[in-house]
Amino acid sequence: MTLRDLVKAYFAYPAIRVYLFLSVIGVALALHWMESWTSVFIVIAVTPMLYALSWYLLHRFVLHGRFLYKSPRTAALWKRIHFDHHQDPNDLEVLFGALPTTLPTILAITLPAGWLIAGPAGAAAGMAMGMWVTCFYEFCHCIQHLAYTPRLPLLKNMKKLHMAHHFHNEQGNYGITNFFWDRLLNTFYSSAGEVLRSSTVFNLGYVSAEYKHFPWVAHLSGLDVEKGEEKNPPEPLAPAGTEVERGVAN
Repeated sequence: MTLRDLVKAYFAYPAIRVYLFLSVIGVALALHWMESWTSVFIVIAVTPMLYALSWYLLHRFVLHGRFLYKSPRTAALWKRIHFDHHQDPNDLEVLFGALPTTLPTILAITLPAGWLIAGPAGAAAGMAMGMWVTCFYEFCHCIQHLAYTPRLPLLKNMKKLHMAHHFHNEQGNYGITNFFWDRLLNTFYSSAGEVLRSSTVFNLGYVSAEYKHFPWVAHLSGLDVEKGEEKNPPEPLAPAGTEVERGVAN
């Protein structure tokens, strides 16, 4: 895959165009309401840091938590936004976040923080910055999962670390594009030799013993709960341009 192919695939997804459209609205409103450049610039600087922390917490404790599949009200949501993505990391149909889940999350993070710092203009600027950060995140996520080999060392390392999360041990490297919080909270690993290979890297711990008690994701996945049939697909291949080291299976 060439860079042109990657960009074409990226912009083909409708959510990206929605994010960019909303960012333009945010900029326009920020300029209209702005009373101080300084406070707005503070919002612009703070938003990416807040976004990185929020994503780390959401990814680690919500998406990799085990409470969403334990309720019939949230089982389908968990299946769509994360279980399916780990079942087959190469499935492009679940690569991008869905607007009904991403937009409320972005707004919940950026609007209150921006408002507290700079009022309405700050909220608008925070929203715009949140949309841009999301676009950057989704572009990097495309690079990580599509058959594209990045040239920049920074992007190469991002891809390596994220692919280790998908193909070696899912209990670390939650950051996707920013691994500061992984390093700070001791969930970072730079190579497979540092941690054991996880037996739940593709199913996130949702195995027959679990879905006999919490069958909703199993039903949606077409599994026979009574027989205890497990959905353990053949191990997907890491995308081209990725070096995923193998550790000791646990």
